[in-house]
Amino acid sequence: MFTGIIQAVGYIKQIEAKASDCRLHIHTGDLPMNNVQQGDSIAVNGVCLTAIKPTSDGFSADVSGETLSKTTLGRLTAHSRVNLEKALTLATPLGGHLVSGHVDGVGHIIKRWSDGSSERFDIQAPKALARYIATKGSICLDGISLTVNKVIGDVFELNIVPHTLDATIIGSYQTGQAVNLEVDLIARYLERLMLGDKAAAPQSDGISQAFLHKHGFN
Repeated sequence: MFTGIIQAVGYIKQIEAKASDCRLHIHTGDLPMNNVQQGDSIAVNGVCLTAIKPTSDGFSADVSGETLSKTTLGRLTAHSRVNLEKALTLATPLGGHLVSGHVDGVGHIIKRWSDGSSERFDIQAPKALARYIATKGSICLDGISLTVNKVIGDVFELNIVPHTLDATIIGSYQTGQAVNLEVDLIARYLERLMLGDKAAAPQSDGISQAFLHKHGFN
């Protein structure tokens, strides 16, 4: 588990292709690595990876074909900058929200504009994720815990303050860029609970407008 509070920005030193998989070699920048052990979890752009051969300034990680196909990690190249966060402990302040490091889908930035000292972004989410994104709710974007300003259909707006622009890779984002999205865990569990016994039915489509109407949510 993670908090969505980025601890450092690193970069990809090397990518080793291995059939449908790959191994990433990551320079961790200012991320403290003194207590990182072989097998520990580190989130890279919001994707939970297992650290291999950690050193004082980096680690390697194997990335499966499934992860490459479901996230933006397959689009990284040597020298790509990445957001990094070590797994939380019971002593870690929960400054963001609970993040699993399991990416739900890939969104795309469709607009960026300045608002005072902040930057605003419109991001289009996959349609299947839109129902989990709520105004003033939490969302994780490339590992960053953020608050949703508003939602219109499958497009949501974010306001990014100067500190976040400086402390993460979001300041370099441009229109059209793909980003990893993880929706709020609570929304996913709530949907499953509301399905009740239907959750065990094969090929359940989740909660629909008809389901909500039937149960009094008009």
